[in-house]
Amino acid sequence: QVQLEQSGGGLVQPGGSLRLSCTASGFSLDNYAIIWFRQAPGKEREGVSCISASDDSTYYPNSVKGRFAVSRDKAKNTVYLQMNALNPEDSAVYRCARDVITGRTCESDHFTRFYGSWGQGAQVTVSS
Repeated sequence: QVQLEQSGGGLVQPGGSLRLSCTASGFSLDNYAIIWFRQAPGKEREGVSCISASDDSTYYPNSVKGRFAVSRDKAKNTVYLQMNALNPEDSAVYRCARDVITGRTCESDHFTRFYGSWGQGAQVTVSS
């Protein structure tokens, strides 16, 4: 059974950092690109990172580039999203998703594709 279990999130002050985790069971994360999304109330879903299956290359939108970093721990079958220099506009529910095809390299359209396997979500609130 394919599952993605998330951990992390919470309340942080502006300028602070958080790390989210996305741990897979039922499959190897090595074989799939993993995409992180966020969605704030009243806003559309936004892709914030992608880590490729093939070479662990990464892709970020301009809104988080230089502040967010995605990485993969193959031994733990886990992908991490490190978020730094957080601001209130980063407040949202963050969810990880697994690509539907193995072996793909991240591209911008990874943020617009359909995904069937998702983590349960983690609330990130940036507030003083």
